[in-house]
Amino acid sequence: MGLNIPGLVGLSVFYAITLATGIWASLRSKRDKKNRSTSEMVMVGDRNMNFLVGLFTATATWVGGAYINGTAEIVYLPTRGLLWVQAPVGFALSLVIGGLFFVKPMRSRNYVTMMDPLQETYGNMIASLLFIPSLIGDIFWFAAILASLGATMQVILGIKSYLSIIISASAVILYTLLGGLYSVAYTDVVQLLFLMLSLWICIPFALIHSATESISYTATHDFYQAPWIGKIEKEYLGRWLDDFLYLVLGSIPFQTYFQRILSAASPRQASFISYLSGLGCLLMAIPSVLIGAVAASTDWNQTSYGLPSPLERGESAMILPFVLHYLCPPYISIGGLGAIAAAVMSSADSALLSVGSLFAHNIYRKILRKKATDKDVLWTMRASMLVFGTAAAGLAFYSHSIYDLWFLSGELVYALLFPQLCCVLFIPHTNTYGSAAGILLGFLLRLLAGEPSLKIPPVIHYPGCCLVDGVYVQLFPFKTFTMLLTLGIIVSVSYLSAFLFKRNLLSRRWDVCNIMKENSVHIPLRQLEKRKDLQGTALPENHD
Repeated sequence: MGLNIPGLVGLSVFYAITLATGIWASLRSKRDKKNRSTSEMVMVGDRNMNFLVGLFTATATWVGGAYINGTAEIVYLPTRGLLWVQAPVGFALSLVIGGLFFVKPMRSRNYVTMMDPLQETYGNMIASLLFIPSLIGDIFWFAAILASLGATMQVILGIKSYLSIIISASAVILYTLLGGLYSVAYTDVVQLLFLMLSLWICIPFALIHSATESISYTATHDFYQAPWIGKIEKEYLGRWLDDFLYLVLGSIPFQTYFQRILSAASPRQASFISYLSGLGCLLMAIPSVLIGAVAASTDWNQTSYGLPSPLERGESAMILPFVLHYLCPPYISIGGLGAIAAAVMSSADSALLSVGSLFAHNIYRKILRKKATDKDVLWTMRASMLVFGTAAAGLAFYSHSIYDLWFLSGELVYALLFPQLCCVLFIPHTNTYGSAAGILLGFLLRLLAGEPSLKIPPVIHYPGCCLVDGVYVQLFPFKTFTMLLTLGIIVSVSYLSAFLFKRNLLSRRWDVCNIMKENSVHIPLRQLEKRKDLQGTALPENHD
């Protein structure tokens, strides 16, 4: 395939607009900051983000390249179908649950990152351990979506994937370094608008293509392949439920989410942003669902793609760019490529800012150099974003293993971080011993369950574990089971350790975590807020 010059020009214009928007936003933030904290401006927009901008950037964070490509792929696969498309509803419910339960205690305490309450309650060592899955998750996420964009550009533009990875990563790193959350938020507005318009423009052309059968008919009838509506076999119900709960609850403990929430002007505004962005995520999945349905209803032999089909060639992950390229006019497919680039960049900059904020604020400022000035923190954040962004771009060249590692790191966040966050916000008297036991148990249980994509055999065979094509598959909802066990062990070990020390059954000399010091009893934030409402007193600064 030759180089697509018009497409390259069009995409260059889009990149130029995005970069110009990021630079403009960075200049605007510097003009508005006056005497405010520079690092807080970069990390949480000085908690004065415009409501509409906040809504757009919160929605764009979840509507990334993996989201729109993955949704189309699942609908297209004959062994899956629409009923297995869990991300849109899962992310929407995640944002609603976050708005109902997590936003108020986090925003009312003016935290800067998601790790602050964990570090405040359980100490620096626990915070350092919990930073690792967040770091790995963000880097692998960045790498995975860059790899997806590179493969897409190779299909539509005919350029080498490594070139698009380098160019996209450079643009994202540059405008994120310049303006922090302000640049990320305002470029998200441009990217989300472009994504909505360009994908919807592509839909009619794909639907009326001569090689495509009516998607309303193929939804329930075998035609070129099994109906795209899909079905859930009884034996897979546990796995379906496990993946769904993983998306709903496991999507909450990410700094990319709390960065948007903590930048809102008030807890009430933050809650509304969370609710409405959930609705936005749901609506943004519709074009991808339609594209997946079109792909499942197409006779690929009537297109220039030919036979065998994408499924038979093992290229189902590229089904969205294939539909844009082979079923739409060239000038329309270029717009679709811009939509994919917009989705990728809107998620990539969020991941980059997230990991930079966590490292600079929670590791550098609070552990490595407690007397660091605000300027030191800002430069450390910029340096870490440059290092982590470069590392992610390098990993993007190994796309097959990166997708697997990203998914696995997300499971670790679900098993380790979610129960820790629930305990520190809502469950009284949890302490460092319980937190450490939860980390150890959660990690071991997830490792012992095995991982087929990484060729790790299971040591624990949960009910329903079976051998499929020589690979053990866990059909039991073990991810959620692991999360619940982790939650239980944090609470039980915390209460047990406190009981043993209080009753002098264990010498207090062995209390290396110093949980028995005066005023060490942890009170959940919701209880503190109720006390404030009843007594009219200010919240304590530290409730370690």
